[in-house]
Amino acid sequence: MTNQVVHPMENFQEKLSKLVAANLLKPSDGIWKAAFLYGDQWNYWKQELLEFGFNTQDSVSEILEVDIWDED
Repeated sequence: MTNQVVHPMENFQEKLSKLVAANLLKPSDGIWKAAFLYGDQWNYWKQELLEFGFNTQDSVSEILEVDIWDED
């Protein structure tokens, strides 16, 4: 039996999905709006997003569309 490690971006994606479902964010909102919800943790998430080629002006829906978070 092997344990599968969840990529941190999958957790971020799931949280954004829940925020959209709760109507706290819209899919068309810019990713930057998540900064208000993540406070001190935002710098970490912003850097992760930049490393995956996103920018803070991209829409939340672009994050939600990712199927696999691959470091390659």
